[in-house]
Amino acid sequence: MSFIDLLRKLIRKSLTGESCIILENKTPSYEKLDNEFKDIDELGLYLHIPFCRQICPYCPYNKEIYRDEIAAMYKAAIIKEVDIYSSLLKNKPVTSFYIGGGTPTTMLYSGLEKMLGHIFKSFNMQCETHMESHPNDLNFKNLDVIKSFGIKNLSIGVEALQDRHLKTLCRPYNTEQVRGAVSRAVNKKFTCLNTDIVFALPNQTYSEVSQSARELSAMGVDQVAAYPLFNFPYTKISGIIKENNYSVPSVIKRRKMIKIIENIFYNSGFERTSVWAFTKKNIPKYCSVTVPLYIGLGASGGSYLKNFFYLNTFNVVEYIKKLEKNILPIALSLNLSENMQMAWWFYWRIYETRFKRSDFKKRFKKEFNNVYGKYLKIFSLLGFIKEDDGDEIVLSDKGIYWLHVLEDLFSIDYISKLWGTSIRNPWPEKIIL
Repeated sequence: MSFIDLLRKLIRKSLTGESCIILENKTPSYEKLDNEFKDIDELGLYLHIPFCRQICPYCPYNKEIYRDEIAAMYKAAIIKEVDIYSSLLKNKPVTSFYIGGGTPTTMLYSGLEKMLGHIFKSFNMQCETHMESHPNDLNFKNLDVIKSFGIKNLSIGVEALQDRHLKTLCRPYNTEQVRGAVSRAVNKKFTCLNTDIVFALPNQTYSEVSQSARELSAMGVDQVAAYPLFNFPYTKISGIIKENNYSVPSVIKRRKMIKIIENIFYNSGFERTSVWAFTKKNIPKYCSVTVPLYIGLGASGGSYLKNFFYLNTFNVVEYIKKLEKNILPIALSLNLSENMQMAWWFYWRIYETRFKRSDFKKRFKKEFNNVYGKYLKIFSLLGFIKEDDGDEIVLSDKGIYWLHVLEDLFSIDYISKLWGTSIRNPWPEKIIL
């Protein structure tokens, strides 16, 4: 066992009491799900659109090449999945709705409107819609269609603002084209317009990071999510890096890069709203599903209902087949102990960079300090806490970065095993994390 594996095991045991986490191919009964929903007051909703017009080599998410006939069947399957959940939710409020992919805008004219209409008709939607998009899909007509669907929060996958890096990432546009897409979207006045950018790219310089951040901050967007390039073993980017003998920034160099990004956005009137996101002050943040409880619709959709986590099959055809029989396409599930639930809560609140002790007590009926007080003492000694007013804890930039590096010991390993296996096998017997 390597040092990293040993460290991962020790931390997991300390936080959850578990030596390993096992997801099994067990489909919960309708009665079990009904019982899980009874104890939930509100939740978030995620819709996965698994289609792309090309496959980017760095992307870890579940996706396949868009085909009209499969998209039509997928739309019908989503509607059936919504119908099953509608009877389980019993009009509970949905307070967060996020559409991700893949590329959701591939279905702009082949079912997205009908899926959204059915969701809003079937669920008690008490929120705005957030959706990912591709720069090549954002002409004036398409932007008008997106707004007509009621989507008020949009994210654009810019990824890079230098042509050489766009080429490495195999993005099918150049910097002039992506600037035009962003400009058109800015003029449409979304509630929150987010742009995704990747840093710590092969052979990337500090000046290139600075140029990208300065340019984005001046473009008029409301939020920027700046992610380091993650090298998952089941994606093709590692082969491209090796083939071209590229240099990949170390964890220390990544820290220097994110500090450049932090300084530029803070000086431009943005504030930190998650590990990688910077949002203009007084603008509601564009948010993905970091909400405490949620349902995931679509192939690879994950759902978390307090005591229970489960994951749909990643295979689009298998997903469709199950729903043609009105059966939820659940491939893997996991019962969570209270310790695991608390650790999950703590993980995502660290990701959001701030959390309240009172929220923890409301959720678990326990005092936060009695459970995690010893870790806060360590965080404080290391300078990882910026503010603590007795209830709300706000992490410092230093703490945000290094705590996420620690979290990545788990998330990258877990995603590699869970998603990597699920992409290869539609119905795995079990996956041990």
